[in-house]
Amino acid sequence: MKIVAVTACATGVAHTFMAKRAIEDAAKKRGHEVKVETQGATGIENGLTRKELEEADILILATDIKLARTERFENIKKVTIPVATAIKNANGVIKKIEEKLA
Repeated sequence: MKIVAVTACATGVAHTFMAKRAIEDAAKKRGHEVKVETQGATGIENGLTRKELEEADILILATDIKLARTERFENIKKVTIPVATAIKNANGVIKKIEEKLA
């Protein structure tokens, strides 16, 4: 499965990047391709391209704030979760996605 994700927390520092790492680690452990964009204090980093979004099987939005450039995410299957959920249980989130997309 090709997974793309966006992470963003209120301050845009630690939790944004903790969620990014958790999603990446869980996806890779479960055998999936993954790319995670962060939206934080320094703006958008590791931005998702139109091609990556079009090819994705699922978009995970792990956010506690309003995201920038959300028009890119229209017509894409997506799951929205709190940042804390991504940090604490990324593996469980991806497992549920696998079950729904199977």
